[in-house]
Amino acid sequence: MNTDKRALLIIDVQMAFHHEKWGKRNNEDAEDNIRKLLIHWREKGWTVIHVQHTSDNPDSLFYPQQEGFAFKKIIEPIKDEPIISKKVNSSFIGTNLEEFLKQNGIETVVITGLTTPHCVATTTRMSGNLGFDTYLVSDATAAFGLKDHNGTYFDAETIHNTSLATLHEEFATILTTEQILSLFE
Repeated sequence: MNTDKRALLIIDVQMAFHHEKWGKRNNEDAEDNIRKLLIHWREKGWTVIHVQHTSDNPDSLFYPQQEGFAFKKIIEPIKDEPIISKKVNSSFIGTNLEEFLKQNGIETVVITGLTTPHCVATTTRMSGNLGFDTYLVSDATAAFGLKDHNGTYFDAETIHNTSLATLHEEFATILTTEQILSLFE
């Protein structure tokens, strides 16, 4: 494992996810855990990449002129940290993320962010399929409750854990913040 060729990917940690429309969320500590990882990455001088979801719809919480578009203050990018703007669930589709990682010789991608079953899971699948050594930090992501096609409601913790289960050992290694910090010390 090449220690300086790893990237921390922080997906969609934006103010939009404070909106009541999403409902109940699990893992209220996700942003604090992302912050711990972010501090560690910055101290080590490793690559940090921020992903920001954007919408062309003026009514969307993710429209650039809406308050929800902004990054949450706890993880705001600093100078020289790339910001990838995306319009779909995958951070790789319609962006230069794959090109950036390859041009910089980055082989290991550590994924955090919001939300587990959507942009986090989609990006994790693609990262694994593209051949990156992919880690997903289980307590540095979160989910909201969802209804299925039959109208059955699944609480946020169930959605989160089921999403992680579909990714584990197939597309990524699932670890906690403390396990990642210990592994990448």
